[in-house]
Amino acid sequence: MNCQGLLKIPENLLKLTAMPPILSWYIFKETLQTYAVVTGVLLMILVTNSFAQVLGDAAGDKLPKEVVFQVMGLTSVQYLIILIPISLFLAIMLTLARLYRDSEMDAILSAGIGSVSLYKPLFGLAFVLAVLAGWLSLVVAPEAIAQVEAIAQSTKYRANLSLVEPGRFMNIGSGDTVLYAESVSESGRLKNVFVQRRIGAQLEVVVAEEAMQSDSSDGNIKVLRFFRGRRYEGVAGSPEFRIVEFDEHGIPFVVPEEGPAELLPETQPLSVLINSTGPDARAELQWRLSFPLAVLVLTILAVPLSRGRPRQSRYSGLAAGVLIYIMYANLLGVAKVWVEKEQVSPVIGMWWVHGLFLAVGILMLLQQYGVLRRIFPRRSVVEYS
Repeated sequence: MNCQGLLKIPENLLKLTAMPPILSWYIFKETLQTYAVVTGVLLMILVTNSFAQVLGDAAGDKLPKEVVFQVMGLTSVQYLIILIPISLFLAIMLTLARLYRDSEMDAILSAGIGSVSLYKPLFGLAFVLAVLAGWLSLVVAPEAIAQVEAIAQSTKYRANLSLVEPGRFMNIGSGDTVLYAESVSESGRLKNVFVQRRIGAQLEVVVAEEAMQSDSSDGNIKVLRFFRGRRYEGVAGSPEFRIVEFDEHGIPFVVPEEGPAELLPETQPLSVLINSTGPDARAELQWRLSFPLAVLVLTILAVPLSRGRPRQSRYSGLAAGVLIYIMYANLLGVAKVWVEKEQVSPVIGMWWVHGLFLAVGILMLLQQYGVLRRIFPRRSVVEYS
């Protein structure tokens, strides 16, 4: 190692305040505008895809129609948390790549302003977005996920035959009754109905031309009424069955009481996660903190990755950037699973992933300034004939 090379680090590498305010504002504004466009486009794609799925659930009566927009808003919060790091990463790369392409960066560098000075305006934006990502991931998102889970559970316990999809089997009541209908009329009547119910060892099968649901005096009990059909009763595996033909027949079933939604790690508030020592809680806490940390780490990575030549396409470095982001996100997911399964100490946790990519960004920056070549100079090999 060349120790003297450590003393020859370019001065601009250490000058983080050398950029004039007007130039800092220009880079900040250009990056912010690009970030808004990238975030808007990506969010629109994700929300449109989710909106189609939610509308399908509402059309199939799997979801109350009155909560469609509420579910979409809550889902958008989760999408926004994911998009903040990647959108800023792409925005910085696109903005700086345009400056290189239009030779504006050459003018900036020729004025004695180093690439590291670019971090002054970029970190101003990154810090604001990191705080926003932290607030959303630590506070807002858990509440949003809890509300979505509560809506899903409430829908699950709705005992209404309008939830029946023609041609599909459906559990009703406490789950011991299976219902199938060939079609559903506009009035809500089921056509060509098959129902199987178990009462202990007893098996009861009803086949009818039509069926409809009615309420009883007990709000927790519904009555399924059948018209023009047969009822088969007996013990499964036994050849002895009782067959009854009827014009009208009713089967009561109990609607399960709606209990509190299951408290998943994703829905637990920050105070609970901090005071918990379980592996799931530790992994969830580190996962939430990963979003603001990823904003800062990706900002450092974006500057050396965006470096290009004049008149080079501003999209030429995006492939490498997207690949690095995919590796970053996947490693975070793997590290989260390792913490949950206690294969990695919580002290190491997911922090090593952030440290790894932070080190990669710093090394790339040092490589561009030639610092690594000065510290580790290449030795020439002399061949003797």
